[in-house]
Amino acid sequence: MAEAHQAVAFQFTVTPDGVDFQLSREALKQVYLSGLSSWKKRFIRLKNSFLTGVYPGTPSGWLAVTIVTVGFTWVRVDVSKGLIGSIWGHLPISCSCYLSLRQQTLLSALLFSTGIWLSGIWLCRQVLKLLLSYHGWMFEPHGKISFSTKVWVAMVKLMSGRHPMLYSFQTSLPKLPVPRVKDTIRRYLDSVWPLLDKEKYDQMEALALDFQKKVAPRLQKYLILKSWWATNYVSDWWEEYVYLRGRDPIMVNSNYYLMDFLYITPTSIQAARAGNSVHAILTYRRQLDREELAPVMALGVVPMCSYQMERMFNTTRIPGKEADSLLHLTDSKHLVVFHRGRFYRVWLYHAGKLLPPRDLEMQFQRILDDPSPPQPGELRLAALTAGSRVPWAEARARYFSQGKNKASLGCIDRAAFFLTLDEEAQGYDQGREESLDDYAKSLLHGRCYDRWFDKSFTLVVYPNGKLGGNAEHSWADAPIMGHLWESMLATDQFQLGYCDGGHCHGVPNTDLSPPQRLVWDIPEECIWAIDASYGEARALADDVDFSCFRFASFGKGLIKKCRTSPDSFIQIALQLAHFRDKGHFCLTYEASMTRLFREGRTETVRSCTREVTAFVRSMVDPNCSPSERLQLFQAAAEKHQQMYRLAMTGAGIDRHLFCLYVVSRYLGVKSPFLDKVLSEPWRLSTSQTPQQQIKMFSVEAYPDYVSSGGGFGPVADDGYGVSYIIAGENLITFHISSKFSSPETDSARFERNIRQAMVDIAALLQVQPRRTAR
Repeated sequence: MAEAHQAVAFQFTVTPDGVDFQLSREALKQVYLSGLSSWKKRFIRLKNSFLTGVYPGTPSGWLAVTIVTVGFTWVRVDVSKGLIGSIWGHLPISCSCYLSLRQQTLLSALLFSTGIWLSGIWLCRQVLKLLLSYHGWMFEPHGKISFSTKVWVAMVKLMSGRHPMLYSFQTSLPKLPVPRVKDTIRRYLDSVWPLLDKEKYDQMEALALDFQKKVAPRLQKYLILKSWWATNYVSDWWEEYVYLRGRDPIMVNSNYYLMDFLYITPTSIQAARAGNSVHAILTYRRQLDREELAPVMALGVVPMCSYQMERMFNTTRIPGKEADSLLHLTDSKHLVVFHRGRFYRVWLYHAGKLLPPRDLEMQFQRILDDPSPPQPGELRLAALTAGSRVPWAEARARYFSQGKNKASLGCIDRAAFFLTLDEEAQGYDQGREESLDDYAKSLLHGRCYDRWFDKSFTLVVYPNGKLGGNAEHSWADAPIMGHLWESMLATDQFQLGYCDGGHCHGVPNTDLSPPQRLVWDIPEECIWAIDASYGEARALADDVDFSCFRFASFGKGLIKKCRTSPDSFIQIALQLAHFRDKGHFCLTYEASMTRLFREGRTETVRSCTREVTAFVRSMVDPNCSPSERLQLFQAAAEKHQQMYRLAMTGAGIDRHLFCLYVVSRYLGVKSPFLDKVLSEPWRLSTSQTPQQQIKMFSVEAYPDYVSSGGGFGPVADDGYGVSYIIAGENLITFHISSKFSSPETDSARFERNIRQAMVDIAALLQVQPRRTAR
């Protein structure tokens, strides 16, 4: 996804200089700090779960403890055999508080039963963790489930209980394993084989094998040590070095967007749509805080790690000269709203209760009706978040570190999230297909100053009632934001609803204080910095070439009838389209999840395999028969599925090589192989937007309520970014981005090639059902 742009040729500096021992000490220090951070997170989650009453057990568990305690006390059996009394007698408090025999019996019974109960919980968690380490179910033939997998499913259901909570399941997930270097190198060489001629491949193979033999064993030891000590050996380094140390603008290069329903607009009243949507989002936050959300499940029984949800709200990316940081608060009771160049604070609670949608609508309408102009320098202030990070960090330190500017900026930093009441209508217009292109560009970068790109996410509501979102990428990946997005859309439409006039239900409380304008005192020098960031961001935005389109010829319904994975089908179609578009193959990035493991984020599937390239070449070879092409397609689809399964189960290529590279930098070890691997550009970056992560409504039952999905900016200067969502049985929506400045790319041309590739492969697969029927 957009992370592919950040992952190319990143650099960082190791502070210590000197002998090898000092560098080794620095590497060990980083491993230690990673583990320390992991343990801090565990204790914070444990504390929060105690406070919300969902850990460490159920009411039935407490009842069992009580019964056992009362039982031992009733029969007057001291299960500690006098140990409790002996220990108590040696405590300083014992001189002022004497324990009777009955009290000793009660205390020992309570401690004994509680210990047995906690030990039982711990044992169940370990057994569940062991069960969840089994991934054989992912590698079984399509449509078949072995007896061993059926037994495993039954055991997982038995151990996890009927209503697993987010925290309970997260603590039971296994750790991400460190692959063997030999296996990673083998898979890497296999992935680059179709992209290099023989001479270049031989050179890369020599570099890889030399690295495997001489350098890798030493680096691998540090990763194994980290995997023992830290919760996840990849995620913290990935966040820091790929995201937070990036110095380029995050607008377009990193942030991504999400769209509204494709066909439906629940109301045309801007303030009303904002009121319902904000209330739905805050309801989701409350459920998240109370651990009331069940985890997303794979196969119906395997939980997907959701630790990234913790930073979904009350989070802001803070710029720094060398690296950014994430400011996360446990709670926030206000929202910051942007409209026509002005910033407002809106309180979300009144008398300790969350404002209902009608009150929120009234507050937002007050902002829309406010005729006051922006203050000097206020109009384009948010452009600072759209430009390069260093100038923004310097401006923040110089002009926003004291007085009213510090207070107003702190209000934005500490807001639950950011809301923009936009001025130009957007959305899909059936009479104007390119309307989706404008909609995408509006959400990705807008006017470059009307989204706060540092907030965890910005909700954008348009005058015609359509909405969308812009999300910062460092704190979480798109599936996490997608989960909130689906919940918000479903709650807005199917639970809250609107009255006949299009307003939110209820009667507004007119006694509420109006929204507060944020006050700024921006000097001329700061305005120059704002203008410089705006100019940089504007040039970046104007260069984005978007082509978003609905592919309605068929969807996953037809693809599944051909006994093919829809994702494999689309990925192979993208390879065929790209080959027709450029005449050659390229390194391809497909984002997959590693959320089967604790604190898992993403892994890369290198979709351009030798099997895929063989099929693509057969499609442009007039001498190749349909049956031969079909056979090659089946091999390519199976290979892609295998690569995806390996990535999801911790046996990918790129995250392992990335971490080896990080260790090499801390050790001061130069590796030509790693340098070359980490500098390879991803000229085709792809991602699938998840659909139906929640079960609040069925797309099949409500076919008009399909999502438009989301997308991201171009990854390489001469490449394409492609996001797609398989919405329902008969619709796939594609989001294509590239750069106008590149003579090698054209998003509209690539769209035509994708359409043709999809149709051509579908025509080829029509042979398969007939052959199977015979």
